[in-house]
Amino acid sequence: MSRRQIKTRAEDYSRWYQDVIAAADMAEHAPVRGCMIIKPWGYGIWERLQRELDDRFKETGHENAYFPLLVPKSLITKEEEHVEGFAPECAIVTHGGDKELEEPLYIRPTSEAIICSTYAKWINSWRDLPILINQWANVVRWEMRPRLFLRTLEFLWQEGHTAHETHDEAAEEVRRMLDVYADVAESVMAVPVIKGSKTASERFPGAIDTTCIEAMMQDGKALQAGTSHDLGQNFAKAYDIEFQGRDGEMQHAWSTSWGVSTRLIGAIIMTHGDDDGIVVPPMLAPQQAVVVPIFKGEEQAAEMCADAEAIVADLRAAGVRAKADTRDHLRPGAKFFEWEKKGVPVRVEYGARDKASGNAVIKRRDTGEKMIVPLTEVASTIAGLMTTIQAGMLAKARAWRDERTFVCDDYDDFKSRVGDGGFFHMRWCGEAACETRVKDDTKATIRCIPYEGDDDPGACTICGADATGIRPIFARAY
Repeated sequence: MSRRQIKTRAEDYSRWYQDVIAAADMAEHAPVRGCMIIKPWGYGIWERLQRELDDRFKETGHENAYFPLLVPKSLITKEEEHVEGFAPECAIVTHGGDKELEEPLYIRPTSEAIICSTYAKWINSWRDLPILINQWANVVRWEMRPRLFLRTLEFLWQEGHTAHETHDEAAEEVRRMLDVYADVAESVMAVPVIKGSKTASERFPGAIDTTCIEAMMQDGKALQAGTSHDLGQNFAKAYDIEFQGRDGEMQHAWSTSWGVSTRLIGAIIMTHGDDDGIVVPPMLAPQQAVVVPIFKGEEQAAEMCADAEAIVADLRAAGVRAKADTRDHLRPGAKFFEWEKKGVPVRVEYGARDKASGNAVIKRRDTGEKMIVPLTEVASTIAGLMTTIQAGMLAKARAWRDERTFVCDDYDDFKSRVGDGGFFHMRWCGEAACETRVKDDTKATIRCIPYEGDDDPGACTICGADATGIRPIFARAY
């Protein structure tokens, strides 16, 4: 794909997003509509995300396990609100081979049913608690408007499921894991997020509280980047998760669930990408630096490629993930463009003139800045740049978001501006009717009620009734 074949963000943001994925060779559509094939560069980013998340899960006491993909209908339907919420998205297996099944099997849209029914067998006493389990898996939700990484029929994710002795412990778990997600989003993905709670109408089916992290994409739309749910005792009662308490009495456990998915890759693209392709944060780049030797003829090729491999060895010794692009069927310019589209944080150009001068040329993907660096300093310079680029990408994204975040007290003004994107802090009376009115009028929703902020009593921006508390964030969303 040539540079001109990537639509600019200004021309067509949706098409730009698709073009960037194709140009970076990250993923493609599968034969089944709504499914995707994740290619090595895209999957490499997901692997890095997995490691960062998994390390944090284990540091907070969680263990990994795996539960079946197929769930009997009798289990799914035990929690009424849960099954009602997911019913339109469920895929159901009715036949095994050429025989109709006695009981239909749901392909998991999420795993509360199978995991909670299992916990009911594992938990008998308060001494069995807490149970802190995470699962890396795939799920299927029959998505009608698929978009690579953001919304696909099948996607990869992790889902944590925990059971606790008290509600206080469960509530602490919910916030702890939301903090983990926020930390990964900001310190690893360089994506600034806002932590908060969903309104009752936006909660996970069966939860008593849903917390989330919300990010703003470059078109001003919100993206829900992770959720952590307080399930109260609803699932414990539905699936008979009972234990003998310290007082000898039988009681139901308190449970949580929390998850993020390959949607996070979409967040990275739409937060950092530019008109030349994706820009990958150094912490997530499968290759943080690529050395491109420039040569003419076989003899020079052998010499320059050997030098390039030596530079790579120095980079790896300095802790930088690096490779040499020694392909001899591509011109240097074609290689430069390929790695630019893939968003590799740093490119090293090294030719005969550089060898003669004892230097190499380093180019940053995030800023486009080029610098000439002595060969002896290439590894240390690039190692230092990884931290600089990572911090710079977060600062740039945060400044961009903050410039498009508004305090709004006039509903007509909000209606006229929300189509251009942005986060709007407006007072809300707490009534569902006002939520519905905003959605009907503008297609915007309450993304979350932030945890950080000041109580700001006054008139509801939508209806004029009394409103108290922190102003919710209203925005259009993916």
